[in-house]
Amino acid sequence: MTGAAGGVGALLTERLAASEEIRQVVAIDERRGECADAQWHILDVRDPAIAEKLRGADVVVHLALDLDLETDAAARTAYNVRGTQTVLTAAAAAGVHRVVLCTSAMVYGALPDNELPLSEDAELRATAEATGVGDLLEIERLARRAPRAHPGLNVTVVRPAVLVGGGTDTALTRYFESPRLLVVAGSRPAWQFCHVEDLCAALEYAVVEKVEGELAVGCDGWLEQEEVEELSGIRRMELPSAVALGAAARLHRIGLTPSPAGDLAYTMYPWVVSGSRLHDAGWRPRWTNEEVLAELLEEVAGRHTVAGRRLGRKDATAAGAAGATVALLGAAAVVRRARKARRRF
Repeated sequence: MTGAAGGVGALLTERLAASEEIRQVVAIDERRGECADAQWHILDVRDPAIAEKLRGADVVVHLALDLDLETDAAARTAYNVRGTQTVLTAAAAAGVHRVVLCTSAMVYGALPDNELPLSEDAELRATAEATGVGDLLEIERLARRAPRAHPGLNVTVVRPAVLVGGGTDTALTRYFESPRLLVVAGSRPAWQFCHVEDLCAALEYAVVEKVEGELAVGCDGWLEQEEVEELSGIRRMELPSAVALGAAARLHRIGLTPSPAGDLAYTMYPWVVSGSRLHDAGWRPRWTNEEVLAELLEEVAGRHTVAGRRLGRKDATAAGAAGATVALLGAAAVVRRARKARRRF
């Protein structure tokens, strides 16, 4: 297990260490985690020496990914892609027969003509415009090439819907920290969540070889935007597409927000998955979309985010609910006008 010390990796390490079907969990991370029943190795996954740590393992679960909104994009890509390349090569060299990777259902892309729900075999139509999605698409390509480059190596890819729990912090979870839910006029959002506990259960299915291939995982069904607003009690702020996307792009470009404009697509159009392969193998989600949304709202209570940027308590209080949003959108317009003025002179 790589990335075993925190987040989903820590939860899965504990789960597998307690499983009667698992003889030993070898945990790899850059710091030691809390699972006392795992055998720990402190190592950067990009270090080729990882091959020796994997020797004797039957399955490798690679969860050492950096999808932090605040990480420099180039550094994030270097870590994610190089780390996955190294793990796949090291696993093959060590005689491992199966590698389990975890990306995201975001790789399908959020598009107005997406089927509801998407099958696992649906084309991956995402672009690299959203946070980390370019890295995930490259990891998907590596996963498909690895069995051809290393005959005998099986690669299983698990793609969760909007992940919630375990301290998950993404542009999509921050959407629910906003004073108003931004809705782009004419869009058709459909919200499907995945609790980390359900993701860990799906990953365990892959580890013990109950299922393989490309797997999507999430709660059954989805919530329409109106249902999300009713359940959350957060009112919407509707903007024309050109205004919302243009402001998001400018705010990111000038460094006011960590989220690029591409993140907005995932709040505009559906990318709901069926999870049919896991269902056929006997897996079922324990959480409903309504329950996961309730937990998410509880987790983010007291946080204040506008356009993906966290505000301190004083900033949020001073700006007010809708005022903070208007101020940030206005800031982008002011910067644009200032730049036009400089070009004229």
